[in-house]
Amino acid sequence: MRALECTLCPRSCVIPEGGAGDCRVRVHLDGKLVAVTYGRPSAIHIDPMEKKPLFHFLPGTSIFSIATAGCNLHCRFCQNWQLSQRGAEEMEVVYQAPPDEVVAMAMDKQCQSIAYTYSEPLVFYEYTRATSEVARDKGLKNVLVSAGYINRAPMRALATWIDAANIDIKAFDDRFYRDVCGATLKPVLDALVIMKEANVWIEITNLVIPGLNDDLARVREMAVWIRRYLGAGTPLHFSRFYPMYQMQNLPPTPAETLIQCRTEALSAGLEHVYVGNLAGNVGEETRCPRDNTLLIRRFGFTIQENRLENGRCPVCRQAIAGVWA
Repeated sequence: MRALECTLCPRSCVIPEGGAGDCRVRVHLDGKLVAVTYGRPSAIHIDPMEKKPLFHFLPGTSIFSIATAGCNLHCRFCQNWQLSQRGAEEMEVVYQAPPDEVVAMAMDKQCQSIAYTYSEPLVFYEYTRATSEVARDKGLKNVLVSAGYINRAPMRALATWIDAANIDIKAFDDRFYRDVCGATLKPVLDALVIMKEANVWIEITNLVIPGLNDDLARVREMAVWIRRYLGAGTPLHFSRFYPMYQMQNLPPTPAETLIQCRTEALSAGLEHVYVGNLAGNVGEETRCPRDNTLLIRRFGFTIQENRLENGRCPVCRQAIAGVWA
């Protein structure tokens, strides 16, 4: 039997009968490509929305989160490698949960939304899409937490069902993507533009790694691109790196580096720039871009105060970009 080409992501894996693609979970069986993790999540949790992180989408609500094994990137700094860098045969399948059961569980737990998260929801694409369709039919929101490494056509098809996304931009540097993640940058940027055109609410995360992607000129270049193609109101989260997986030789990101990145992105014209994995810093607050009024005060994943009034600043009445209800 001839090998089949997978057209889901830019890797274009050519998979022989019985073999798996680079993501380890898309397998050639009986002349068809099958995501063998369909309906077989390895992780189910209820999280605060702020953990995704999404700061401008239904703040303070709980979100039902699912993931399977597998990923089509191989980041040497992966913070979730135990799940993402393993194939289906290596993972204990903790649950059997087809799409309708996932949605029923989310509703039973009184969650307004479902997150496809933790590993890479684009490699369990069919499961993500089918669950999203059921969730939409039941009035739930769908959230994609992803590296965004996918071809244009499947991204357009999925974006129809997604309400919000947090997408990792690993670095605004194609060489970094190739050397450290085994991928390329442009497909990620293309996916972001497609989601923007589909009216998906977008937030961006950049994990800042000391000496690798913390150059302020690159940070500024990324912020300028986000402002131009996604809008000045698009939240950008700079997240603190901790030694993990194949990069345990590096130190945690210094707090001052994260604050410098935030300052650079704000000066490039972004209105909402945050600092994550560093509880108690000024980069956790949401402020009005017009008059600097404190709108949402956070500590870690907890909202301590929310002064927004119907999505507007209570002082100057400026509409704040986001989905607030």
